[in-house]
Amino acid sequence: MKPSGIGGQAVLEGIMMKNQSRYSVAVRRPDGEIEVHTDEYSGIAGGRQWARLPLIRGVVNFIDSLILGMQTLTFSASFYDDEEDQEPGKFEEFLQNTFGEKAEKVVMGCTVAFSIVMAVAVFMLLPYFISNFFRRYVESNTLLAILEGVIRLGIFVLYVVLISSMKDIRRVYMYHGAEHKSINCIEHGMELNVENVRKSSRYHARCGTSFLFIVMIISIIFFIFIRVESPVLRVVFRVLLVPVIAGVSYEFIRLAGKSENPLVKLLSLPGKGMQMLTTREPDDSMIQVAIAAVEAVFDWKSFLGEDETA
Repeated sequence: MKPSGIGGQAVLEGIMMKNQSRYSVAVRRPDGEIEVHTDEYSGIAGGRQWARLPLIRGVVNFIDSLILGMQTLTFSASFYDDEEDQEPGKFEEFLQNTFGEKAEKVVMGCTVAFSIVMAVAVFMLLPYFISNFFRRYVESNTLLAILEGVIRLGIFVLYVVLISSMKDIRRVYMYHGAEHKSINCIEHGMELNVENVRKSSRYHARCGTSFLFIVMIISIIFFIFIRVESPVLRVVFRVLLVPVIAGVSYEFIRLAGKSENPLVKLLSLPGKGMQMLTTREPDDSMIQVAIAAVEAVFDWKSFLGEDETA
């Protein structure tokens, strides 16, 4: 296995692929044709050196993935927006009049900020408050930290299972599988075609699902060893440590994506197991979209050629 360095995500009836600063979005339009859009995204840090430092790069990459994910999801949804030709509402007019050309960036920034706040509230603070109900029955802080982690995992799994009941989300999960399979195909030295992608694995160590799972496991470890008596400080620490936990988790996912070490592979298995919930086997039309997205930003033929001559 040879790491390619490319990554992506599923969008509505399509796939986004990113290679360094260049990204593509391939979408299956309602008429059946594949629309491919390519562009540059330099990130919130603009390529500055400090953003590449260990731990810090995990937080930066997480925020960048949210922003780019929102942008590409909006682009893919535009092909299926029945209200696209309607007049803008009063709120949209207010934003346009107030911020002008920056209105879209302002909305995107607010959406990302709201998403982060909600994620912290639901997956970090809510499990703490639920586990607090057991504090009168459990004296061990270690057991409480483990219980909090189990509750956090339970909420995450419940969330994934509930949204997977939606038809559109199930198709997104199939495109998610196509994204993984296409990357696995070239990283395992096979030509990028429908047949080879179809027989490749839909599980990948660098998946966002694995990242979130590792975040929850790392949070258990942190909260076992970092203890404070004040209930207010416990909440404050859970918020302040989110970037640190995300940074540590990213370093592990980054290592797992390029390591053949048996121990690293073993530690990656639970995260890959979670991908059973967030990926589905795609059909050939979805695989074709994935291939189009990869080829728009990545020269896989040269990649395989270098591998053969190495």
